[in-house]
Amino acid sequence: MHVEREKLGNETRLTWKKVGFKKAKTLCKASMLTESHINRHVAVHLHSWREYKVPKWGYSIADEELDPEKTAKASAREIRVSHKAAREVCRTIKGMMLPKAKQYLNDVIDKKKPVPYMRFTKKLGHRHGLQKAFVGRYPVKVSRYVLKVLEGAEANAENKGLDIDRLRIIHAVSHQGMKMKRFTPRAQGRASPKIEILTHIEIVVEERPETGGEA
Repeated sequence: MHVEREKLGNETRLTWKKVGFKKAKTLCKASMLTESHINRHVAVHLHSWREYKVPKWGYSIADEELDPEKTAKASAREIRVSHKAAREVCRTIKGMMLPKAKQYLNDVIDKKKPVPYMRFTKKLGHRHGLQKAFVGRYPVKVSRYVLKVLEGAEANAENKGLDIDRLRIIHAVSHQGMKMKRFTPRAQGRASPKIEILTHIEIVVEERPETGGEA
């Protein structure tokens, strides 16, 4: 019996190498095999059929709209921040010059300046210093991540030989990323399911002409 299992295991291993995991899984189900009938390398992969592949991220702005000699890009993918707050922060800094945007984000982190909320305004309070908005908040965590992305775009622009003082943010958006199922611990050993949504942040800066003023 041991010889038959070993022989069957070798046949399964050879079949798995030639036809892949899906057909090997079908073969194992058809012959009613268990993990003890096949080799360990195949048994490990029987529980995870999805092969992990590194995603190829793109930008929501078309490459035809950007001049590669005058622009620089940076992004943060699948970060654990609020996509609603990220949307408001990106909307606020879009159109700013890079030094002004960095100073603004530092003020938000220090809770000196609020971020005006235009879309997600339910049950929000008033903040002093707002213009063209009624409510706002101080999204500290999102501001720190956006500031890191700005610093990355600044480094990419400096690597291209662009003038840092004349960089303007022409594209700043956030998108919903992967949705993960999580659980919140509750009383008496229970748990409530919840969905955690990750966030993508994209920023593109462009070198403005010397005659242009700051926004």
